[in-house]
Amino acid sequence: MKTTLIALFMMASAIALTGCEKDNYQQPKSVLKGRIVHDGQLIGVRSNGVQLELWQRGYQLFTKIPVYVEQDGTFSASLFDGNYKLVRLRGNGPWIDNSDSIDVQLKGSLELDVPVTPYFVIRNDSYQKGEQAVSATFNLQQVNTSRQIERVNLYVGTTTIVDANNNAGNAQKVAADLTDLTKPVTLTANLSAALASRDYVFVRIGVKTAGVGEMIFGAPQKIALK
Repeated sequence: MKTTLIALFMMASAIALTGCEKDNYQQPKSVLKGRIVHDGQLIGVRSNGVQLELWQRGYQLFTKIPVYVEQDGTFSASLFDGNYKLVRLRGNGPWIDNSDSIDVQLKGSLELDVPVTPYFVIRNDSYQKGEQAVSATFNLQQVNTSRQIERVNLYVGTTTIVDANNNAGNAQKVAADLTDLTKPVTLTANLSAALASRDYVFVRIGVKTAGVGEMIFGAPQKIALK
């Protein structure tokens, strides 16, 4: 009987200690914010399509911390203070692979620019509405010549989240129609009756590089239709 009472007491103590540990668990309070940039300019990407990784050394067991990039090229993560390695994943992003890690010393809050080298960037984009249509005119600058262009798209949507997976219509030109990138490119997307009846739509330019999974995007633009 005495042994049973001791065992029950030990079990109760263990449960109480576990409850205290849970109550005393500290949530991460430091924040790492950043931007994916080229020449100081934000690089737009597909929503939920691109991520970075953070690794923290000094622990016997550790796993990667995924950091998802927003469509405007920004990211944010709540972390504990410490020293981290930030990694740009190979094959994950519309830019040249870069295996160099970035040292991150976090204490409190930190803002960080992550440089990348895209194959193409969008310049001088402008937009206008037409008769049941919207148009975009822009220039393409080829930053790296190791890969060629595959196509450009003008995506139309009903929210600010607009890309190849989130749209209600689009127009495109393929590489055969883009033989001279020194000239402006114009894309016109016809609107369905449902889209044309709206007060506004959102449009966004996307550029696909041959052999690269992710597209580079411009900023979404709100186009008033009425």
